[in-house]
Amino acid sequence: MATQNALAGTRTQPILAPLKSVPERIGKYYVVHEVGRGSTGTVYLSHDPFYGRDVAIKFYHASSADDAESRNARRMFLGEAHMVGKLQHPNIVPIFDAGEEEGRRYVVTEHVHGARTLSAYCRPGSLLPVDQVIGIVYKCAKALHYAHSRGVVHRDIKPSNILLTQDGDVRIVDFGIALVSDSDVSRLEGVAGSPAYMSPEQVQGHDLDPRSDLYSLGAVMYEMLCGHRPFRAGALGKLLRQVVQSTPEPLREVRPEIPQELEAIVNRALEKEPGSRYRSGAEFAADLTRAHQKLRSAQSDIDDEERFAMLRRLRFFHDFTHAEIREVMKSGCWMECQPGEAVLRPGDTDDRFYVVVSGRARLSRFGEMAGSVETGGCFGEAAFAEGSRRDTLIEAEGPLTLLKVTATLLEQASISCQLRFHKVFLRELIGRLQRGRKAGEGA
Repeated sequence: MATQNALAGTRTQPILAPLKSVPERIGKYYVVHEVGRGSTGTVYLSHDPFYGRDVAIKFYHASSADDAESRNARRMFLGEAHMVGKLQHPNIVPIFDAGEEEGRRYVVTEHVHGARTLSAYCRPGSLLPVDQVIGIVYKCAKALHYAHSRGVVHRDIKPSNILLTQDGDVRIVDFGIALVSDSDVSRLEGVAGSPAYMSPEQVQGHDLDPRSDLYSLGAVMYEMLCGHRPFRAGALGKLLRQVVQSTPEPLREVRPEIPQELEAIVNRALEKEPGSRYRSGAEFAADLTRAHQKLRSAQSDIDDEERFAMLRRLRFFHDFTHAEIREVMKSGCWMECQPGEAVLRPGDTDDRFYVVVSGRARLSRFGEMAGSVETGGCFGEAAFAEGSRRDTLIEAEGPLTLLKVTATLLEQASISCQLRFHKVFLRELIGRLQRGRKAGEGA
């Protein structure tokens, strides 16, 4: 399972081969099945009988060697063990427990059922909508701000260490190489991290602070928006030189529809000098909020233009000026109905008119079919008479889109708009009554 593979790590090679058989228990936890293997350990879905919950257990590979790799594996375990109960944030996978079983160390974390890592959404054919990417990165930035405020620098932010849950929430995982301000066990030998997402100062082995994580988060955001990493090279040495010296391809050249505000946010996160980046995850998140609000506002403008174009094509609005159509739009709201859904029931009392934008509405009285209203037609004559009660059931025959106009709001429109609306509405109503009378005479 991809969601738990991230927990297994990919930074060192195993000293001894992992056990081939699945243990029945690890400490007090009952093992359900293996879900992933990495270079430092194997991850098992397990059950905690005391709390009655499923957990993920990373069981480190056994080793009797005393070299850099085994020492790093030990430090990774101690680093994660030091995090037990330290970070309690809704967007960080909590570490519940750590221990040792028959000479092998293990770490217990929350098991996130059905989640996938962001790696699944970093390819050109599987990119998420831009507004969803903003929401994901926003939650990551807030979670990192929380961790940083508690003296923890993750050091390995990358798509495979961020989970997207089935309900669209986010979890950051794998604090195995994190720097913790009050701990001396998190210093690994050599440069630790994933090269494609490392900050320039991390590549160069300099001291790190929270701005390094924000650089890595910027690299993740870049990849989620355009489908490839900021820097790519066949050789590790060339890749590391690019991270330190090169500028990534501008986002809007790769994907022109990316808003300029988002490109600016990513560019700031990816600045070479830490002092030019966001000072904190909260500042990063604040810029994302502003960009999201502007994007939603622009989307609302687009929706309004599309709706205006739909209304302008309807026969109901043929005699309206463009300004009058927009006045009607301000007096109403869009309404989507499913097949068979009741729009109005006998006995309803309100002051609303309805214009059928698409689909067809069915009218019936006392269980008998009384007619229908097609696209471009209207109904709601009871709104003309104060306190009038409706005696007709109006339902959607199929998918139905309506413009619901409130008479009270329409009274705030210009006199010319009100007169035009009432004239067309009455004409449609009289036409429907005449058609109904002819149908009755024919019967």
